[in-house]
Amino acid sequence: MIRTGTTVDQMVRAIGDRIVTGVLRPGEKLDEVSLAARFEVSRTPVREALAQLSAMGLVERRPNRGAIVAVVTQEHLASMFESMAELEGICARFCAERMTGSERRALETEHQASARLVRLGAEEDYEYFNTEFHSRLYRGAHSTHIYELTAMTRSRLAPFRRAQFRLAGRLAKSWQEHDAIVTAILRGDGPAAGKAAMEHVSIVSEASAVFVVDDQARAAPLHP
Repeated sequence: MIRTGTTVDQMVRAIGDRIVTGVLRPGEKLDEVSLAARFEVSRTPVREALAQLSAMGLVERRPNRGAIVAVVTQEHLASMFESMAELEGICARFCAERMTGSERRALETEHQASARLVRLGAEEDYEYFNTEFHSRLYRGAHSTHIYELTAMTRSRLAPFRRAQFRLAGRLAKSWQEHDAIVTAILRGDGPAAGKAAMEHVSIVSEASAVFVVDDQARAAPLHP
């Protein structure tokens, strides 16, 4: 857990990751006072963090009863990733059609440089690159509305998308999937770029789904 100098975004990330990986179980109470003490912050940023986690579907906020870890079903997660795949497919297709020459060169340069992170097994550094890679696709689409929709959907899936990198061999597979997207964009092949991006997100969905256990098990009470 992060403490000194903690920001709301850091709390969202730390708590979200613990929920996705099962450290915090469905139905477990998220006490504002305890969280404020653990992160060494006031209750105000804790409330804001819980509000963001609630928007992601990871926390359930109950009137006058506080917040608890929500049950995330396979169906809900699949629905969110389905939307994400469609949006990223649009972005990649638009990138192939609309990216400037300098944007294409920057995309290719950063993509090739990230191969070193894969060889080193630098999970955290690759995760940071991965976020920037997808952000480049959103910006490269040159559509403000599509950018906003895609960025918002991605933020709600962030903890699950990060979780995929805990799986053995996922970094290398992710890079190969990115390579297919970049290759199509550089060729100006919109349909191929869109297809590669959609397939990439679908694979991420499958990889992330291992962190969502059986609905009935997740819904089971924490204590007898």
